[in-house]
Amino acid sequence: MRTYDFTPLYRSAVGFDRLANLLESAARTSQDTGYPPYNIETTGENAYRIEIAVAGFTPDELNIEVKENLLTVTGRKTANDASLDGGAPQKTYLHRGLAERDFERRFQLADYVVVTEANLVNGLLSIALKRELPEALKPRRIEIGAGTPLIEGQVQGKAEKAAKAA
Repeated sequence: MRTYDFTPLYRSAVGFDRLANLLESAARTSQDTGYPPYNIETTGENAYRIEIAVAGFTPDELNIEVKENLLTVTGRKTANDASLDGGAPQKTYLHRGLAERDFERRFQLADYVVVTEANLVNGLLSIALKRELPEALKPRRIEIGAGTPLIEGQVQGKAEKAAKAA
């Protein structure tokens, strides 16, 4: 296990504390169990997809939540065993290879990345993401006018006229 010290980054960079915090949190969460397995792919210039293998889970047992650029996918498996009120008989397994345990998987999203849809097909939860920049941040073309150029004397002449009028 490696630990990284980001203190020099805090001392020499102003305004990048959020980046250092993201790196620290990524280093902390990299030691998780690896369950459930997942893929992250890019499907376009500003589009992404996260696929999570959730075999045995139904849509009612899964929860997807986005809060402050943190995408959290949670799976809470309902009890397979008999309930205490005398429900169905308890299952007896000879081999239990399907990990039907609860999980929570977190993904840090960049600014302006939003979840557009989520689908569960054949045990694979697919979450579509898209980067949507606000209009103010998109590049825009500035038209150049072809008016008459200002001459230094014209500007000074207007200022002198305004001073005499006052």
